[in-house]
Amino acid sequence: MKVNSGFTLIELMVVVMIGAILMAIGTPSYRYVTNSNRISAEVNGLLGDLQFARSEAIKEGGTVTVCPAIAPNYAACAINSPWNTGWIVVSPPPLSTVLRRQPAFTNNKDSFVSVGGQTAITFDRNGFGSAVPVLVNGSVVVKLTTTPDNQNWTRCVEVVVGGSITTEKIGQNNCI
Repeated sequence: MKVNSGFTLIELMVVVMIGAILMAIGTPSYRYVTNSNRISAEVNGLLGDLQFARSEAIKEGGTVTVCPAIAPNYAACAINSPWNTGWIVVSPPPLSTVLRRQPAFTNNKDSFVSVGGQTAITFDRNGFGSAVPVLVNGSVVVKLTTTPDNQNWTRCVEVVVGGSITTEKIGQNNCI
């Protein structure tokens, strides 16, 4: 009696083809998941720091500012700088203590820009928001875009004069 102790070439080719088909199906969804997670992390980083700044301003009874920062030490606000270079949460002078630092993004695909050109968002002791330059239509919109510019991945963080902070997808409210 003869015993087979291996695979035939046809069996091996069938297994390789099944594996290739599964990889072809899974790769696009993996790309979607990785892009979605990266963008969510970046938007949530800014959203969390804005909420932190607002709560600190209310808690301390003063003003707290979120602004793009100067790399590499992120110790001061950068004038006319995009938000993707990193940002800081800072208490007002005379102490000007940096409460939080967010370094620049690790990839070159994404960029945060303020739709109205705002370079700082400040919350007062009542939790109300203001910006430099002044708020456009009563709100600040910081927009995250990806390269190549794919509208499906665009997200915005909006700060309204009353202090509420929201995230939006492209086409919702002020996210254009």
